[in-house]
Amino acid sequence: MDKQSGNPLQHIFGSNMRKQRLNLNISQEELSFRAGLHRNYISDVERGTRNVSIISMEKIANGLGIDLHELLMR
Repeated sequence: MDKQSGNPLQHIFGSNMRKQRLNLNISQEELSFRAGLHRNYISDVERGTRNVSIISMEKIANGLGIDLHELLMR
């Protein structure tokens, strides 16, 4: 699998993250501010091309106002 296609788990996490962000009606830039991560990082995660650490997953979940397990289970 090439670097651009990513891993199925990365795609699932990114898709769940994007759906939650859109449900909150916030931009990637707003989420990056809330999570303390760079906007490009948020974009890469949503596309499923970034291997996300558990620490970053927790920051993203906090930025979305939900627990990490909720984000993983959606």
